[in-house]
Amino acid sequence: MKARLRADLRKAMKDRCNIETKVIRVLVAAIDNAEAPSVEAGDTASVHHDFLSGLAEVERPLLSRSRVRHILSTEVQERERAAAELERLEEMDRAEALRAEALIARRYIE
Repeated sequence: MKARLRADLRKAMKDRCNIETKVIRVLVAAIDNAEAPSVEAGDTASVHHDFLSGLAEVERPLLSRSRVRHILSTEVQERERAAAELERLEEMDRAEALRAEALIARRYIE
């Protein structure tokens, strides 16, 4: 999925599709964040690493298709909830923009 998203991101950037570029970047970031290794109790961000030795690299967990689908669904749901709230507040233009973003994100879960 990330390969597809990255390919689509390159195309959107090349075609200067700003909204699509923005949404795809958010989706890639959401997946990247979910793949971040967990921090063990007592670990701190200030641990010194010798990056040239290769010992600083930490393997990222591999996400299942269902987990990736859940992450993408969450992004769609957040936009749809926000759009509904904006409609309630009579901010139709902003609600429409969020719904357009949700449609772009939705195509990756269907």
